[in-house]
Amino acid sequence: MNRGIFKNIEWWVLIFAIILCVIGFVALYSTTQSTDFDDFKKQIIWFVISIVVMIAITFIDYRVLVKISPILYGISILLLVIVLFTKARNGASSWFNIGAFSLQPAELTKVSVLTFLTYVITKIQFKGKEEINRIFKLAIIISVVALPVLLIIMQPDFGTATTYLVALIMILFVAGIDKKYIIIAGIVVIIGIPLAYQFLLPEHAKSRIEVFLNPDLDPKGKGYNILQSKLAVGAGELTGMGLLNGNQTQLGYLSPKTTDFIFSAIGEEMGFIVAGGVIIVYVFLITKSLYIAKTARDDVGSYLAAGISGIFLFHMTENIGMTIGLLPITGVPLLFISYGGSSLITSFMCIGLLLNISGNRKKTIFIK
Repeated sequence: MNRGIFKNIEWWVLIFAIILCVIGFVALYSTTQSTDFDDFKKQIIWFVISIVVMIAITFIDYRVLVKISPILYGISILLLVIVLFTKARNGASSWFNIGAFSLQPAELTKVSVLTFLTYVITKIQFKGKEEINRIFKLAIIISVVALPVLLIIMQPDFGTATTYLVALIMILFVAGIDKKYIIIAGIVVIIGIPLAYQFLLPEHAKSRIEVFLNPDLDPKGKGYNILQSKLAVGAGELTGMGLLNGNQTQLGYLSPKTTDFIFSAIGEEMGFIVAGGVIIVYVFLITKSLYIAKTARDDVGSYLAAGISGIFLFHMTENIGMTIGLLPITGVPLLFISYGGSSLITSFMCIGLLLNISGNRKKTIFIK
């Protein structure tokens, strides 16, 4: 990487990510005081590791990563198969336990799936961009994501599986998919949702949807978490109840407060101003990611940045939406803020790719 590349880098994506991490550290410090700040200390270790990984990816040409993506994709699929045979935790076989730490393959494989998806699409489009609209070739593209999605659903982890689908949609849109396929996909979704609910979704997934529609159906059971989350967010009002002083957060009513519902803890203890600020920073981050996709020097960079934008967008929308009762609870973390090593490393891998792509832009882009 030469000096000229540093001038083109969109440093704001890194700045926004760091801001979110700082808010996350403050929230984790407050929510982990009853456990001797265990998760807070671990998150700092994961943060240091994540920064090192991000720097490495920033200095490796993203086109090289795409070239070796078939190997990375194969390793990812293998990990997703192996994790299915691990001991279930919280009803899901999603983690490899390594001493006091754990790794979630479904999170770590996001980048390898994105790069391989980009690899396949660019190969198919070698003879022309319209090639992705041929049914057989479009089926090949979809199958690249369908395989890991099915394996993740088997864990089961519907939230993370949906993340992959959103990234696929974003990439296909940027790649120039025909509008007729968008219309067909919309019709399939409209018809498929009630059928999937009736015949495919497991009982725990159905119950989450029912509780989402009416939390008061089981206020002391399945609707308990969302009701406590909404109470916490509402209690924070404008400026919050103060760190270490949130009723729902500190008295144990809000759970899991370091991962799924950390936004609720932020809303309760830091108030609407900080909680709203989190949303604003996310919007800026996603906007910058889309800008990088638009100004990338080639299709490879555009597709990668678009996919990353989709990941950021879905995690923000789903996590914040579920904590305030607008979306069903899926267990999707709030990237950069929720506790989780796999999530944090993957998030900074994405930031590293964005820095890499933006740094390799041609100066002519800014002249047009």
